[in-house]
Amino acid sequence: MQIGHGGLSARVIAEVDRALTAHELIKVKFLDADRHERDAMAAGICEKTDAALVQQVGKVAVLWRPKPDEPPAG
Repeated sequence: MQIGHGGLSARVIAEVDRALTAHELIKVKFLDADRHERDAMAAGICEKTDAALVQQVGKVAVLWRPKPDEPPAG
């Protein structure tokens, strides 16, 4: 997933949330931001999606959130 000059819109947060639900562990690349903006955006994403920042190297952040429990097949 890439985040460009538009920053953290509601649409971006929804896509990150959807990706975390499907995959648990995702990479997010920040295209047009300096170090402080990247740190703030990563923290904002984690706060809004209840995810954990696993690692951040340069313009790439790795986020993790456990998959929700699946309902029993029945």
